[in-house]
Amino acid sequence: MKNLGRQLILAAACAIALSGCVMAHAPVMAPITLNERGPVGGGSAAGSAKTGRATATGILFFAHGDASVSAAMANGGITRVHHVDHETTNIMGFYAKYTTIVYGE
Repeated sequence: MKNLGRQLILAAACAIALSGCVMAHAPVMAPITLNERGPVGGGSAAGSAKTGRATATGILFFAHGDASVSAAMANGGITRVHHVDHETTNIMGFYAKYTTIVYGE
């Protein structure tokens, strides 16, 4: 019976660790991801003279921030989007940072 209890605890711990609650979005997932960049989408603006950034971070079970495209647009004074990229940092699911980078006019 003790062995079954340990197995259940181990299974629950693995399920939580692998659930991706703190994992940041990235084109390539790995236990340690440092400053990985990738595309998100595009828009109708002709140029990309302005840049805006918005970041959300997570430590263990706590996450905070607004990494939305609209927050990045506001931070960069952008009204028309040319394209959107992202930057991801993740260290074993204990620390994660996701930054949305918007380019436009």
